[in-house]
Amino acid sequence: MTAAPAPGGHQGPLSAAERADYERLRRAAGMRHRRLRYAVTSVLLVLTFVLAPLGVVATWVDSQISDTGRYVQTVAPLAKDPAVQSAVTNRVTNKVVSYIDTAKLTAALERALRKTGAPPVVVDRSGLLAGALKSGATSAVRAVVNKVVTSDQFADVWNIANRRAHAAMVNVLTGKGGSAVEAKGNTISLDIGTVIKQVQTKLVDEGFKNADKIPDIDKTIVLVKTDKLNKAQNLMRLLNIVGVWLPVLVVVLAALAVWSGPSHRVAMMSAGGGVGVMMALFLVALAFARGKYLDSVGPKVQSPDAAAAVYDDLVRFLQQSTRTVLVIAVIVLVAGYLYGPGRGARRIRSVAVRGTDAAGRGLARAGLRTGGAGGWLHRHRGWTTGIVIGAGALALVLWNFPTPGAVALVLGIVVLVLVVLGILAAARSAPAPPGSAPRRTGHGG
Repeated sequence: MTAAPAPGGHQGPLSAAERADYERLRRAAGMRHRRLRYAVTSVLLVLTFVLAPLGVVATWVDSQISDTGRYVQTVAPLAKDPAVQSAVTNRVTNKVVSYIDTAKLTAALERALRKTGAPPVVVDRSGLLAGALKSGATSAVRAVVNKVVTSDQFADVWNIANRRAHAAMVNVLTGKGGSAVEAKGNTISLDIGTVIKQVQTKLVDEGFKNADKIPDIDKTIVLVKTDKLNKAQNLMRLLNIVGVWLPVLVVVLAALAVWSGPSHRVAMMSAGGGVGVMMALFLVALAFARGKYLDSVGPKVQSPDAAAAVYDDLVRFLQQSTRTVLVIAVIVLVAGYLYGPGRGARRIRSVAVRGTDAAGRGLARAGLRTGGAGGWLHRHRGWTTGIVIGAGALALVLWNFPTPGAVALVLGIVVLVLVVLGILAAARSAPAPPGSAPRRTGHGG
């Protein structure tokens, strides 16, 4: 007797051979689907890794350009930096002294000595005083200039000038001029005309009556000089266009990679580890670029100490942001490991649960029971954990330029809240007395 055809024309139960074919086809389809998910996840992760450093740079460029306070905060320390003060002092002193005609002074001295009847040997050797006169004038002018440059007024003028010239950083990145800081060719220069005016006034007050007659000298001091400036400007223009959207894109790509991965935990750990490696490499690249830049700046252009101070000041927020992302990536990697099935992870989770349970039972024995609220926390522990972690992530997103210290603070608060919630959940009822048998319900046999 044969099996009646099933409704719709399908046959009855599959034979052993048919079921084997079916299982083989299902495994093949599952394998293709799994390979496709691996391929998509790999592409998304690679894009995340490549764009992560550019996202940090884009955020740095956008913040320095659009936020006046942030820009002033960036350049303000340069006014107090000894190396920069020394460079400005040397620049202004050399320019002012170059317009002091020591030859004319020694000639006048020679004529005066001859009129007074000085011995010929004295008159003939009066020209040897030219060097001493120039050295003395240089020392006197340097002392006056140093007073101006190291004064609080100079720092105030520096900050006010940079605040008023907020478009300066835009000009540097786009190659335009017309502000206190401008880029021409391969050089970024700072206009110090206000400082020179103050020096001329101070020189007149100190007794140099002709200081105000000094011609209109070069009023710029070189901050940065590099043959890669044009390339850097082109890159910065591109980053300025993408602005804050590039970091958002990096986060979205990482989230999609975790979602599409066959194992969400492994994909999350891969994203954290890869981004962490890229941030570490980027910090190394910044250090390497610093060394290359200092090697390329000649002493005639800028003193090495001043060049180092300017470079370090301009990239300090970039380095800080990179370290912050590195710390977050490490936290994601460690969290993915602790969530996994590894022996070490299971042991850490077990110790944490035993600790919170013991603390909760202690509270319950002391009469501080949480009752229904504790029971709700116990039943919804997964949801509450996710909400607390999400709140911590949101706090970092809303934080204005978080530092590694801020990340550590938020992490500490998140862990503390999770521990407290675990203790409250464990304190929902009084623990059973030691050795007591659990109450049995129903009729005994």
